[in-house]
Amino acid sequence: MTDFAATRALFHLPEGVIYLDGNSLGPVPKAAPARVTQAVQAEWGEMLITAWNKAGWMEMPARLGDRIGRLIGAPEGTVVLGDTLSIKVYQALASALEMRPGRKVILSDSGNFPTDLYMAQGLIASLGQGHELRTVAPEDVAANITEDVAVLMLTEVDYRTGRLHDMAALTAQAHAAGALTIWDLAHSAGAIPVDVTAARADFAVGCTYKYLNSGPGGPAFIYVAPDHADVRPALSGWLGHEAPFAFDPAYRPGTGIARMRVGTPPVLQMAALEAALDIWDGVDMAAIRARSIELSEAFIARVEAACPTLTLASPRDATRRGSQVSFRHPHGYAIMQALISRGVIGDFRAPDILRFGFTPLYLTPEDVTQATEILSEIMENDLWDRPEYKHRAAVT
Repeated sequence: MTDFAATRALFHLPEGVIYLDGNSLGPVPKAAPARVTQAVQAEWGEMLITAWNKAGWMEMPARLGDRIGRLIGAPEGTVVLGDTLSIKVYQALASALEMRPGRKVILSDSGNFPTDLYMAQGLIASLGQGHELRTVAPEDVAANITEDVAVLMLTEVDYRTGRLHDMAALTAQAHAAGALTIWDLAHSAGAIPVDVTAARADFAVGCTYKYLNSGPGGPAFIYVAPDHADVRPALSGWLGHEAPFAFDPAYRPGTGIARMRVGTPPVLQMAALEAALDIWDGVDMAAIRARSIELSEAFIARVEAACPTLTLASPRDATRRGSQVSFRHPHGYAIMQALISRGVIGDFRAPDILRFGFTPLYLTPEDVTQATEILSEIMENDLWDRPEYKHRAAVT
């Protein structure tokens, strides 16, 4: 059984702040500054370039990839870290399309994160082979998995509403139609139980700075199913080479998941991630899920009772959403800014969504109660209706 009081104590949480935005950027694990300092001073500082060998920098993407793999049901040696989520989406999609040369359709949905769609659009333009990105409503995905689909590319948890796709069912349907699947786990890994092996996912990608708490700009990960271990990597970077330091003029892909490495990994960021992953060693994902549902259900009930002008945008059935809750309001941005000014940090997603993340590792039932009381006061007294709350910042 997971001790959530103990895990909360492992994070730095600013005094007077209720943090409901871990689904966008996780807070700092208390052990992270010391681990990063070690990487800077004892490793980079004292070992200099020899730290690639002496401190194990070169192996970090695979070693930490295996630790993330345990959180998403991936076997050892099938997950590797590096680069950004956009790059990992591109890699997975390009390889998957090459594996289905006779098909031209990439099927996705309107709940997918825009960068995934942008990468698909850019790849289609670069290939110039007549591929089509077909985007449908989330609830219509199953009905559109036809035999012309090459790849089903979905984000498991909708970043706006928290709507949860059935990975296993949709993957099975895609396979029956001869298509491959790519699952974006940006809002799943560390938030809900995930089992890419049981679901028979072909590829999965995700970031580490949300529920996995690696810090802003933390590296992304990619999973390739063992059956596809010899897939041709679309981005043939030098660290994906079979022998990077042979400096061959021609590319030879590395073995298995190593071929999905591209460029030099962000060592300092991975050091922060390593400290964050230590927290997960004693965590039960089933307990995380149960507490997440408990917190989010309490939040929904309190908000709907006290704030009738806010409309629930997330699925009402807790089993059909991830670890976040969203509400709609025409003045959602200003309301969120008023909340933030009073120490309750969530975020806003256009055009009208107030988004709240529920992260049991450091969020308590008391936080939920206090946050809803503050939101109720703001709504009851129209405290959001001030010019300073309506000015749009660069990041919402």
